[in-house]
Amino acid sequence: MTRASTTNPVWLVLPDPLSTRIFFDCGIVERLRARLGDRLHVVFLMPRADVAGWSDRLAGVPVTYREELFPARAGVWRRVDRWLDRRIGFYPLALRVSLRHGFHRERMRPGHRNTFLDPTKAGPLPRWDWIEKLMLRWHYGTLRYLPRTLTERLRRERPAIVMSNIQMQVDVPLIVAAKRLGLPLVGYIASWDHTVGKGVIWPGMARYLVQNDVMRDDLERYHGIGLERVVVTGWPQTDVFKRRRPRADYDALLETFGLDPARPVVLVMGNTPTNAPFEPRFVERLVGWWLTGPNEHFQFLFRPHPRDSAWRQRFAVASGQAGAYVQSPSYTDIDDLALLLQHGACVVSNAGTILLDSLVNDRPAVCVLYDEGAPPGETWAINNVGGEHYRQLVESEAFYRAWSFDEVTSAIERALAHPAELAAERARVTRELVGEVDGLAADRVADAIVAGVA
Repeated sequence: MTRASTTNPVWLVLPDPLSTRIFFDCGIVERLRARLGDRLHVVFLMPRADVAGWSDRLAGVPVTYREELFPARAGVWRRVDRWLDRRIGFYPLALRVSLRHGFHRERMRPGHRNTFLDPTKAGPLPRWDWIEKLMLRWHYGTLRYLPRTLTERLRRERPAIVMSNIQMQVDVPLIVAAKRLGLPLVGYIASWDHTVGKGVIWPGMARYLVQNDVMRDDLERYHGIGLERVVVTGWPQTDVFKRRRPRADYDALLETFGLDPARPVVLVMGNTPTNAPFEPRFVERLVGWWLTGPNEHFQFLFRPHPRDSAWRQRFAVASGQAGAYVQSPSYTDIDDLALLLQHGACVVSNAGTILLDSLVNDRPAVCVLYDEGAPPGETWAINNVGGEHYRQLVESEAFYRAWSFDEVTSAIERALAHPAELAAERARVTRELVGEVDGLAADRVADAIVAGVA
């Protein structure tokens, strides 16, 4: 693969909100700007209206938006490409990787709202190894449709390309075009679960950046990527958590929520409607228990998932209650999250990265493993922690498990009474899954990117 010139631009491609938040709020963009100078060029592959909070922070950095590279008009060849992609491309390949290795087996069901969990999207062809190899060759091959505006820009500028998340459907044209033109690619694996259930990973990049040793080994085992091209950087979000924030800042934040800084706060962290369809019933029962019992000594703060567009309805019962507050979902308030996790009394959640965030911040955590009010046979909550990436976490004793509502409430009371009870196990699991929390992960990411594009 052609190496980048030390004067050619470096395109930092940001295709989704979660990885964009990491790159901005953990300081990676700032460090790349310092290291690359005027070579840095940011490319947003999200709708322009969704990136204003980030693009406003890029004064002096060239910015390209999705519509500039991917025109809306669709010709015949583009429509054919989309038709084929639905049958042998992005989601069919993603499902086949998961089915082959057993990723999320318990969560899969026909018609699932999360396409990665709908086995009917695996495509019409037989699940034979040689067929799937041909599908992969087509997916990243010379027959794919590419917008002329994209290829002309790449041919003219010949940038090195850095992707904050290499497993997005919108990434594929950029990967294919860079492959055809011999441009170097550096890929960041966006989260700890993305190697085992979030689709195929193209094995032709110059360098891959991962958070921990488990992810590095996953790239070799499941995606055929040599370890010599993988750099373990640590988890950049822990840099934000590493910096201790004064209790006074936490108290001030609570006051803006109408909460009493003198009373403990239990943080209830939401999941997505797709993963936790019965969450509103859980919130309703939790608030009811809190209002009718002798629980005046603590308060609730509800934090819906950033992708929960129905949060007002799903958390309505908690809104307006004295001693409770429902935050607006956000991708850009990571500093507030750090404050809450450093000083909040206890975290209640089902699954997701927030559970690991809690342990990194040494917060007592309650993992809800049942579905409040669900019909018999519905097992969303336990299935959400059934993925391969959760194995080490679930096998630990770093948090309280709640298989019923009574176990939720007793775990909350225990966590409030004995906050240090599981501290040693929280620290051990953090070391295994995150690595050293030294505040330098963003520097390692930036250094690995610069080395990868030069």
